[in-house]
Formats: sequence, structure tokens, C-alpha cells
Amino acid sequence: MAEATAKKKSGNRIAKFFKEVKSELKKVVWPSKKQVSKNTLIVIAAVLIIGVVIWALDLIFSWGLGTFIK
Repeated sequence: MAEATAKKKSGNRIAKFFKEVKSELKKVVWPSKKQVSKNTLIVIAAVLIIGVVIWALDLIFSWGLGTFIK
């Protein structure tokens, strides 16, 4: 009997959780397709710029360390 009560309480908690998730998702303001594409391009550009900076610093430090060791 106690097991049935525990399962029922657990089932109620799970159902309540998903109801709350559904209600929260209704409150979300989804971005437009234009905003998503613009933000995607900004992220790609930032990643490329940071990648180039790290690559350049790696070249400089490698050259400096090579010069120092020789």
C-alpha cells in the first residue's frame, strides 16, 4: 500500500514538473529568424578574430622562444 502511495506522489510530481515547464515555455520570447542569423554571424566573426589573434601570438612566442634558445 505504501508503494502505491509513493508511486502516486512521484507521478504527481513529474506531471506537475512538465506542466510548469510548459507554462514557462509560453513565457519565452523567441528571437526572429533575422536576429538569429545576425547573432550567428557575429559569433562566427568573433571566433575567427580571436582565432587569428591566438595564432599570431603563438607565432610570436614560438619565434621569441626559438631565438632565445639558440
